[in-house]
Amino acid sequence: MRSRAARRLGALGALAVLVAVADLLAGRSLDPGAVLEVLRGGGDPTARHVVLHLRLPRLLVALGAGAALGLAGLVLQSALRNPLAGPEVTGVTPGAVLGAVTATGLGFAGWESPAAVCAAATVGGFTGAGLLWLLAGRDRGDPAGTAVHGVLVSAVLGGLTAMVLLVAPGELGSVVQWLVGSTEGRVWAHWHLLWPWLLVWAAAVWLLAGPLTLLRLGDEPAAAAGLATGRARALALLCAVALTAGAVSSVGALGFVGLLVPHLAVALFGADLRYALPGAALTGAVVVCGADALAQVLSRHLAGWLDADRLTLPVGALTTCLGAGLLLVVVRRAPDRTF
Repeated sequence: MRSRAARRLGALGALAVLVAVADLLAGRSLDPGAVLEVLRGGGDPTARHVVLHLRLPRLLVALGAGAALGLAGLVLQSALRNPLAGPEVTGVTPGAVLGAVTATGLGFAGWESPAAVCAAATVGGFTGAGLLWLLAGRDRGDPAGTAVHGVLVSAVLGGLTAMVLLVAPGELGSVVQWLVGSTEGRVWAHWHLLWPWLLVWAAAVWLLAGPLTLLRLGDEPAAAAGLATGRARALALLCAVALTAGAVSSVGALGFVGLLVPHLAVALFGADLRYALPGAALTGAVVVCGADALAQVLSRHLAGWLDADRLTLPVGALTTCLGAGLLLVVVRRAPDRTF
């Protein structure tokens, strides 16, 4: 099992490198030859600026945000014992988006100030998770009840976000990227904020691999094994909210990534979270980075077909469309599945 998991992790790592190269070459302002020339140390100043200060941080942010969402989704599904739990439907992502949109509408933050956005998204994400925690009450170990409460909380927070946009309609252009999810305009400031945040909370999640594996079995077996289930679930939710907030503050709400990546990770690595957690991080990075590369290629072709030079397809629109189809497959194959 260990050698097979190591091989699969290695294969995912190699795939991550391939999609990273594809993402770096996919933009429309420079052809692949010019990008490779810059990577070899040459190129004119404009090409070097585009590659080293625009494309490279965008690539790294896409990888980091995907890893954060993959981890957050697997933690939520394990802690809540619900295969359809994810940041998008448990109030975490809607809360983080609400925090970012509200801070922007009030003038406290903006797309160009990632630190302020991260703080606002974190507060919003914890607010959404706190509402779910309060509504679930004594039934926090019930997967079905928690899922229902999560959908309700997400709907309420989404409505509040719409109200904020109605109050401050002039901010719509600057916040739509958080609502849909986009890697456009990511610079080194966003990466320098994301990577230490991701590193700290990924390490915390790794330390919870054992308790989370027990929680997947159910509260009674976990308690019989000596685990304080309430405390372990609270710590897991804390990590999931923090990881989601970091991703949302960097790229916005990428639909279905945190919901579906864990299914891929568990299918590849099984229920042992010592392997599934790093697998989810790598899978999330591959999915978001690959979707970003595909979005750039599609944007280039759509711009040519529609004669619209400024047309850009947000990566979040792509993950939402593809994720919705995959979600239907997951539900149809296992409609009554729990852990």
